[in-house]
Amino acid sequence: MLSNILSAAGLTRQYTGGGHTLTVLDHVSFDIARGESCAIVGPSGSGKTTLLGLCAGLDRATEGSVVLNGHRLDDLDEDERAAVRNKEVGFIFQSFNLMPTLSALENVMIPLELQGVRNCRPQSMALLDMVGLADRHHHYPAQLSGGEQQRVSIARAFSNNPAILFADEPTGNLDNETGAHIEELLFTLNREQGTTLVLVTHDLELAKRTDRIMQMKGGRIISDTTATH
Repeated sequence: MLSNILSAAGLTRQYTGGGHTLTVLDHVSFDIARGESCAIVGPSGSGKTTLLGLCAGLDRATEGSVVLNGHRLDDLDEDERAAVRNKEVGFIFQSFNLMPTLSALENVMIPLELQGVRNCRPQSMALLDMVGLADRHHHYPAQLSGGEQQRVSIARAFSNNPAILFADEPTGNLDNETGAHIEELLFTLNREQGTTLVLVTHDLELAKRTDRIMQMKGGRIISDTTATH
């Protein structure tokens, strides 16, 4: 089994428009070990979310390569990258990204149905139970609080038993108490299921709970330190 679940080499992302080229990421390279938890921190505009998108196969680099759990993403077309995401990756977004016309349970079932899993309702209910929302399974996102919506998105993110979980400001829209509960849930799942956790955050206290902190500035990693707990 590969010891590194994620390897980025020389990742560069540029956007061109109006005769100008904007470099958002500038030759970023790192490896993340299987089961590790890692925080990416830095000011707004430093390239954190762009880096997360490239590593998860949501976007293509201008230069460089990403190997995700043995899959070299730059060699794959969009459909093949989507298949890797469905099988290997979980996502948690600051804005929850739930389908408003589906119940909490139906939102959790989506990734499993995309994989062709039959009778995924019991498994999805178990995931909602894991995040303490089994009794709200029939409610729609608009009927749930922000913290409850984020818990649904965590249940959905873990529905395909991902090898790696990417979280972009997972507590950014939540009050302190709810945010602390979500954090606890993320680290418990990381510990109990061995899921690699890569999160982008402005919250330095949250970052300090991870195994490793990568600090970005101006599209580059300016420091990469192992946390001391």
